[in-house]
Amino acid sequence: MTWLFDNEYDDEGFRRCGVTGLDVHRSVENHAKLFGLTAVVALLFGGIFAFTVAMTRWEVIGLLPAEDFYIHLSLHAWNLLIFWMIFTEIAILYVGGPMVLGRKLPFTSLAKIGWGTMVAGAVAVNYSIITTSAPDEAPLLTSYAPLPSSPLFYAGVIVFLLGTTIAALPFFVTLWRERKRRTGSLPLVTFGAFVTSIIAVEAILGGLVTFSYALAWRLELIATIDAALYRQLYWIVGHGSQQINLVAMITVWYFLTHVVGGAEIVSEKVSRTAFILYLFFINMGAAHHLLSDPAVTTGWRIFNTSYAFYGATFASLIHAFAIPAGIEAGRRKRGKGGGLFGWLTSAPWKNPVFSSVVFSIILFGFLGGITGVLMGQLQLNMAWHNTLATVGHFHATVVLGTTVAFMGLLYFLIRTMFMRRLAFPRLAAAQPYFYAGTMSIATLMLMYVGILYGVPRRTSEVVENIPGTEFSLAAAAPLFSVFGIFALLAVLGGVLFLVIALASLIVGERIESPEDNADLLPDGGAHGTAIDAVDEDDPVHAYEMRGTFVLCLVFMATFVVAYVLNWYLLSQLWSIGA
Repeated sequence: MTWLFDNEYDDEGFRRCGVTGLDVHRSVENHAKLFGLTAVVALLFGGIFAFTVAMTRWEVIGLLPAEDFYIHLSLHAWNLLIFWMIFTEIAILYVGGPMVLGRKLPFTSLAKIGWGTMVAGAVAVNYSIITTSAPDEAPLLTSYAPLPSSPLFYAGVIVFLLGTTIAALPFFVTLWRERKRRTGSLPLVTFGAFVTSIIAVEAILGGLVTFSYALAWRLELIATIDAALYRQLYWIVGHGSQQINLVAMITVWYFLTHVVGGAEIVSEKVSRTAFILYLFFINMGAAHHLLSDPAVTTGWRIFNTSYAFYGATFASLIHAFAIPAGIEAGRRKRGKGGGLFGWLTSAPWKNPVFSSVVFSIILFGFLGGITGVLMGQLQLNMAWHNTLATVGHFHATVVLGTTVAFMGLLYFLIRTMFMRRLAFPRLAAAQPYFYAGTMSIATLMLMYVGILYGVPRRTSEVVENIPGTEFSLAAAAPLFSVFGIFALLAVLGGVLFLVIALASLIVGERIESPEDNADLLPDGGAHGTAIDAVDEDDPVHAYEMRGTFVLCLVFMATFVVAYVLNWYLLSQLWSIGA
């Protein structure tokens, strides 16, 4: 596969990107490609189990027996929630750091060692899950003690986390050196990547403590494990790893909406402040996993979810305005903003890079963001906790948000790093619509069956049979049928992405000149425009952002309706009132 790394560079190893205008060094590009390709392999492997898990939960088919279901669910979770995401995020660090700064990747040997260690850890985790046998249990994502899993599983996770740390070191070295060179602030995309890396350090340290504790227990170095303590330790990495996804995703939003959509930065200070708020408050969101846990006090729950977590929510609301406002102002600046929403209707919707990113913004906000605040509220969490509504929430965040955004990023990298045209261009243009649409319906059905019927998560069969009881959830069967059909279609949408991506890399036509990537640039843009270029004589605040303001009002109205409706449903659950 050496042809994937065959771009032409000057004597110092640099080349000028015809789309972003960045000076890209061979070391940065090749290692970003390496981690990106590995991420796609994890997506492919985990996607297989997305199909088997969905077809088991759709009990009309009931594909797997219970003993196999938990193994498949574990493989699905670890490959798609962890390996696919984190391999991509290391590539994002390399892009957001040395690539945006126009620097070489330092200590490339560390990047290679980190990649190899991460692969070894991922292989060990997958092998340990596939070969699970009594008395070991399939770990699921949470791997809660005192249910035991194979010692190889815990060791594999530790190795993977250590590999991630090693792979991230060249990024930190790049920033350390850059601070010595420049007097001004880092570009916003680099700053976002830096915040992502700090949150990653928090998650990794928590993960090393958590899984070392469990490994010592499984190797009988310690006799017992405190299950309540383990749960609290676990969610440092269990939820922290998803917060890495969140901040990396938002960094991708800023990067691609500017390069492809023509967005401007409305206020760098405000956007940077929102990133800083994440540093202090984003991991407080982990508390919603413990709101029904008797081991923590009510005061702890209220502080984490009703006060501290709102700092992260406020940060997300800032980004929710700043990014679409930047698109609106940037497109109006280019003369593409007639009327209230002309800036949006005239956008390059046939470009899968742009459509993927915008769908990610919309669906993450309306489905993932709103539900995250709802289920993070102390009382409402009782109706969400350990139901399929929780699964719906993190599919809205990690799939409709992060995965859709990362798909757009990979389309962009295929065009600008691998220098290949997209295979099946019409299919590529339709793929984000198909995948985002079908996954949205499947996600909503998961939320509905959880909230309206209390269908539990992590179980292979509940609608047709709950062993040992006369309780029936048969009324949820129609919603499960809708879920099953659209989950199957969403898997097909994921397959389409993999086929397009791999076909583009293997047989895609080579891009020879900047003109071949003309469609990646915003209307009126020019090849080689630096991503941080600002026209001081034409300030962004001279242009209207009233369309974004209207969209934000729609978002707020949706949030209020969802909040009131969830309180109403909670009151009906306990027959509270007259």
